[in-house]
Amino acid sequence: MPSSSILYASFDLMVAIAFHQTIGTLLSQGYLNNSGFHHEFGNASVKLVPKGYKLNVGLSKGGSGTSNKRSFSVIQASTAHTSVSGSVTSPSSNSTNGSPKKSNEIALILIRHGESLWNEKNLFTGCVDVPLTRKGVEEALEAGMRISNIPIDMIYTSALIRAQMTAMLAMTQHRRKKVPIIMHNENEQAKSWSQIYSEDTKKQSIPVIASWQLNERMYGELQGLNKQETADRYGKEQVHEWRRSYDIPPPNGESLEMCAQRAVAYFREHIEPQLLSGKNVMIAAHGNSLRSIIMYLDKLTSQEVISLELSTGIPMLYIFKEGKFMRRGSPTGPTEAGVYAYTKSLAQYRQKLDDMLH
Repeated sequence: MPSSSILYASFDLMVAIAFHQTIGTLLSQGYLNNSGFHHEFGNASVKLVPKGYKLNVGLSKGGSGTSNKRSFSVIQASTAHTSVSGSVTSPSSNSTNGSPKKSNEIALILIRHGESLWNEKNLFTGCVDVPLTRKGVEEALEAGMRISNIPIDMIYTSALIRAQMTAMLAMTQHRRKKVPIIMHNENEQAKSWSQIYSEDTKKQSIPVIASWQLNERMYGELQGLNKQETADRYGKEQVHEWRRSYDIPPPNGESLEMCAQRAVAYFREHIEPQLLSGKNVMIAAHGNSLRSIIMYLDKLTSQEVISLELSTGIPMLYIFKEGKFMRRGSPTGPTEAGVYAYTKSLAQYRQKLDDMLH
């Protein structure tokens, strides 16, 4: 590879290609939006820079194949089509001995799945496995844009397709361009058959762990029934009690309390250790399983959690620092300045990106 070469890429062409992708291609490609990035391949580096979408390919100095440092970049806030060049260190990788420093600020993103076909029909869904509507797909893509500048190292979803679709589609919008890959650990054969044999490919992938413990609460005999017709049949007060009480389940179903027992136990056993190790995590799940986790994170009472409403496709950002969770609201867009002022490390992360443009 020569020390420097310039290639000019057409933004319009990239957009045209992206919009002709099928949903299947979205899962494997993830190139729906144009963005800047910097990535190292051995001793070579590739940088996308602003002003004409110029691609600069050159050799990096002192590159080491044994380095654990991850480098990437994110767009800056001035316009939707501006990208940056240079190396940016993920807040989760500021460690010299493999474990995170106590001062690290780790991102935890929660997303309720986009609108499903049964949401659209006003049916009780629960654990019935139905996909997203067209609107749900658009909500997932919009959610991805909102979090496209926030580092993500691991993804957890429920075992239901609407949550998995939301996670996969959201990641097609992420500036890092890593490919989300569902891990199949059901048995040794599944694990063996889904093994990746390229270390470079592994580095450009994000593991996705699907777990039934993150499923929506099981609505029992209400599943598949129209919500309005059910209210007419049993009375609005009874249906409201089934839907919004903490410890009263619908017939042969789960209460929010029962859902919380499995969802929070899973979070504490599997997800919290990843945060403690310095991994930035996204969870794509459901209204009640996420309400349960938020109840744990925010230390809500059973009365407070029943009034908590989560909109479909709206991400919520938490910062995990020194063993504490701090809710930082929902990013309203990929260039929102406020997102990067939530914490010192994200502010510095963003400032470094901005400095590279001047």
